[in-house]
Amino acid sequence: MTRPSTRALLPAAVLAAGALLAACGGEQPVASPGERPTPPDTAAATAVELPAEPKPERDGPCPYLETKFVAEANGQKVGTVKVSADKPHPTCFFTGLDGKEQLRSRVYVGDPGVARELVDQAAPVSESSKAELTGGWKGGRMPTSNGSVFAVAKDGKAVVITSNQETTFKAQRIAQKVIAKLGL
Repeated sequence: MTRPSTRALLPAAVLAAGALLAACGGEQPVASPGERPTPPDTAAATAVELPAEPKPERDGPCPYLETKFVAEANGQKVGTVKVSADKPHPTCFFTGLDGKEQLRSRVYVGDPGVARELVDQAAPVSESSKAELTGGWKGGRMPTSNGSVFAVAKDGKAVVITSNQETTFKAQRIAQKVIAKLGL
């Protein structure tokens, strides 16, 4: 008895494998030459539910930022301070003497995915410049239509500082103070 050659069996094996794949899973998209295959849409599977946008609930003070420091760091006198009901750390809202919000400090502690999404929502990776602080804090910084934002996350914690000042360095300095004060 003679054995069939490998050359004769290879086309038959390829056809059988193709038929088996078609029967099992339906059609898979095939990329054209020079094109990268598109990965399956995982956005729905990896989406996280973000906490509601914080709102000023009561008069301050801010438990982790002193009014005097905010005035000096942001370069504007503080009129009023309000805080949200968020736990364990409220969002702090600082207004200028004109009554308009000059600075907002939001702190989140919890799920790492939520922390990263809060930062990306505030300073989208595709639009912002990279922001990094010592200790592994990473995120983004960018000017906004009303000033600037500096947002970083690390290990399920996020700090998002929005300021009415155009430079992000003032917001960065305040973020560093928040992280140090809260021991994050």
